[in-house]
Amino acid sequence: MTADDIDPSETTLEEWLDRLAEPHGAPGGGAACGVMTAIAAALLGMVASYTPDEPRARDAVRRLHEHRRAATEAAEDDGVRSAAFGAALAMDESPERERAIREATVEAIRSSLAIGVIAASLVGEARRLAEVSNPHVEADLKVALGALGAALDGVLVTARSDLATLTKHDDAGGSVGSSIRQQESTVAEVASARDSLRRLVAERTQRE
Repeated sequence: MTADDIDPSETTLEEWLDRLAEPHGAPGGGAACGVMTAIAAALLGMVASYTPDEPRARDAVRRLHEHRRAATEAAEDDGVRSAAFGAALAMDESPERERAIREATVEAIRSSLAIGVIAASLVGEARRLAEVSNPHVEADLKVALGALGAALDGVLVTARSDLATLTKHDDAGGSVGSSIRQQESTVAEVASARDSLRRLVAERTQRE
């Protein structure tokens, strides 16, 4: 594993946070969103495990474990993409630099939105668990919702920033136009999931 290839599942938390705090962006905000998504999945898994008498909760345990693994893998991949993005930006001004930035930005957007799609899938899991979960782990459920909301917000910030960069560095022929439209569609899906999560949080708050 190289310095720019940090796998959260095989790295101590302290080491990963130390790396995150350094000025190189690999890992960066996108990878942090992946880790927050994994944390949300793990907490939801715990809530489900504390509700063994409810079939919907039992069924969710396996899915949430898979979501958690997918999120940590996506976080690692995002760190790799961030390193490539940074390397492209550091190149000397040239047509090759512009092309490298476009290619790296497209990949960075894809990796961020891959995390967003995983996080979005957790919203449905959270809603199902909220209906049946053990009341003794209500606080843990709320922490999971908070982590998930932060992950979704972060993905949207990152993806929209990268889309703006991609538009800025598009060539005269508009070669990345179709990619931008496709990614904007996924951004809209992630935003819809974020809004659904906010409604769920508001519903839980009203019950207090």
